[in-house]
Amino acid sequence: MALPTLTPEQRAEALKQAAAARTARKELRDAIARGEQTIPAVLDRAKTDQVVGKTKVADLLKSLPGYGPAKVSQLLEQTGIDASRRAAGLGERQRQALIDALK
Repeated sequence: MALPTLTPEQRAEALKQAAAARTARKELRDAIARGEQTIPAVLDRAKTDQVVGKTKVADLLKSLPGYGPAKVSQLLEQTGIDASRRAAGLGERQRQALIDALK
C-alpha cells in the first residue's frame, strides 16, 4: 500500500502535529515522574485521551520513580503484557493485573 503524496503544506502540518503529540506524551511522563499523575488514573483515560492511548505502557512505567528497563520488563512479563503494547490496547484484565502488580 503506497503512502499518499502530501503537499508541502500538508507535510508541514503533519510534522507539527507529530511534534505536539511527542511533547504531550513527554509532559505526561514527566507528570507521572513527579507524582502528579498515577498509573491507574492514566490508564483509565487511555480509551478516551488520544495522547495517553498512543503512549506505550513500558514508557509510562519507566516514568515511575525506581522503575528502570529491567524492572519494567519483569513487571510486563509477570502481567502478560507485550513490551510494545500501547495504553489504549490493554484489555481490562491486563489493566487490572498491572494495577494490582504496582500495589
